[in-house]
Amino acid sequence: QVHLVESGGGSVQPGGSLTLSCAASGSLSSLYTMGWYRRIPEKQLELVAEISSGGGIRYKEAVKGRFTISQDKVNNIVFLHMNMLRPEDTALYYCNAEDENDAGTDFWGQGTQVTVSS
Repeated sequence: QVHLVESGGGSVQPGGSLTLSCAASGSLSSLYTMGWYRRIPEKQLELVAEISSGGGIRYKEAVKGRFTISQDKVNNIVFLHMNMLRPEDTALYYCNAEDENDAGTDFWGQGTQVTVSS
């Protein structure tokens, strides 16, 4: 079992920045792809960014050049640095850990709200 705790959400004006953090604990012996997803009201959950255990990174097209995903493997923390935020980035952001050795096994955090508004 992997336990994920997100933090860093909040309210910012358009053009502002926020950094989300996801601290992982528990059974971390496997290899995980760590991802950030978001849910916009009345829309589907969507992948924002992910980073594999080998360092491979993928971004949603709409956040390329504005968001950066990174990880601190020593402390088991994954970050999402968000710059040039837009109102359409407003969502509940979730951290996800997908087991690379066991397809279909993944874990979720409780979510952190990001609101971009003037």
